[in-house]
Amino acid sequence: MKSIHDLKIKIFADGADYDGMQEMYANPLIKGFTTNPTLMRKAGVNDYPAFARKVLSAIPDRPVSFEVLADDFDEMERQARELASWGENVYVKIPVTDTHGQSSASVIKRLSRAGVQVNVTAILTFEQVQQIADCLDSPSFISVFAGRIADTGRDPIPMMAASVRLLESSPLAQLIWASPRELLNIYHAEEIGCHVITVTNDILKKLTLLGKDLNQYSLETVRMFYGDAQRAGFTLEVGSVV
Repeated sequence: MKSIHDLKIKIFADGADYDGMQEMYANPLIKGFTTNPTLMRKAGVNDYPAFARKVLSAIPDRPVSFEVLADDFDEMERQARELASWGENVYVKIPVTDTHGQSSASVIKRLSRAGVQVNVTAILTFEQVQQIADCLDSPSFISVFAGRIADTGRDPIPMMAASVRLLESSPLAQLIWASPRELLNIYHAEEIGCHVITVTNDILKKLTLLGKDLNQYSLETVRMFYGDAQRAGFTLEVGSVV
């Protein structure tokens, strides 16, 4: 198994907890950051612009993605330009469609041609990757939610590998393996040549387990179960259940 330090793939921290983002910023393994409205709501963010500016002040030199809030394409474009003006390291997250399923390709193309760095999000099909790849003229991310694909019982690796090959002709676009479900997904993404993987803090905390001796891990697990039973005060007398 490769050391995490030898991997070519870039690891981005995915979350909206400010303290957690600062903690990850101190880790040189973390090359960028992504957020979304759901994560912000979960983290208790109530002032989006203030939060974004605070994050950009603390993280001025690595990519940070913030998402538009609009469903109307004209307003989506206006918000994207506003977000982009907040920092040179901002990538604006544009959903691949609106809430009615209409493609966002036209607004993505206009923004990219204008020099706005976009992160096209919520992609789950290869056809969506194909459509968006043709729209990008500035540095961009294409976020494929591989974890959600896996949640449906489908193996995301063939599609992700095909997307990597497709983007070989789009040098300004980088593929993101989004919504991973386990640490092993970092190695899955690395093996197919994916450019970036977004990882939540909960998964990132497992980095210390990489390459861990499995016999030792087994022993620690046995000790955990035993210790928790002791701390809970559980008893089991033979013949105690009638």
